[in-house]
Amino acid sequence: MSLRNAVMAALLDGEASGYDLAKSFDASVANFWTCTPQQLYRELDRMEADGLVEARTVEQERRPTKRLFSLTGRGLEALTAFTAEQHRPTAVRDELLVAVMAADAGDVESVKASIRERRQWAEAKVARYERLRERLLDGRTEEDFLATAERVGPYLTLLRGLLFERDNARWCARSLTVLERRGARLDASG
Repeated sequence: MSLRNAVMAALLDGEASGYDLAKSFDASVANFWTCTPQQLYRELDRMEADGLVEARTVEQERRPTKRLFSLTGRGLEALTAFTAEQHRPTAVRDELLVAVMAADAGDVESVKASIRERRQWAEAKVARYERLRERLLDGRTEEDFLATAERVGPYLTLLRGLLFERDNARWCARSLTVLERRGARLDASG
């Protein structure tokens, strides 16, 4: 998947500035696709040149002029074509998993510290995603939201991010327990 597909998907919610898109990415798309603001602005320029988005300039009082981007018919066609493609599962490339795999021959304390840090990160993301979920639901049950929402894709991707980070936190807790018990056994026998 390319950044441009993620941008076009984000623009399904309507016109947005590059700044708004960057905030949107940080809040909702970051659980499955990340980019820097510089990458986003460069991609928006390329997409505009390719006719996938169009921009209009808005003068603002006491603020810099901003550009608002919207999806063109050509962009919607490209996004529709992307959704029709077969999508292969992603391979996980995670340095922490390599360190955990080598922990028996390495610095177990540093590996445990890295796992603790990952757990805190996952728990913070779970809390952030829960807040986003509550804002999306806006007091409705999930069933009511899904039955009446104009778009359910953002909610479904948010759920994936939430489940992913909850699972990360559980894996970290389990890994720490195993490494701590193993260390205690080795200390007792050593």
